[in-house]
Amino acid sequence: MEKRLTKSQLMAAMAEAWGVSKKEAEEHYMALVDLLYKEIKRSGEVMLPGLGKMAKKHRNARVGRNPMTGEQIQIPAKTVLKFTVNKAAKDSLL
Repeated sequence: MEKRLTKSQLMAAMAEAWGVSKKEAEEHYMALVDLLYKEIKRSGEVMLPGLGKMAKKHRNARVGRNPMTGEQIQIPAKTVLKFTVNKAAKDSLL
């Protein structure tokens, strides 16, 4: 299995695909990331056509178990980000 792209390799690939400089590609990428953060914070979810949906999800408090000692522990409620891949992405990748 090949190694994943590093950030600089990803920026170089996007710059080449978009026909812009690496610096401009990174600026566009960071603008997209900022937009996604703001939209998730505002509405709780964002749809990425062709990829899937990223949404905030509330997890209730629950009882867990320490794997080292077997002792029961209380895991507090929290909000997490969940990414769900859409069918088109699954079909094209699997």
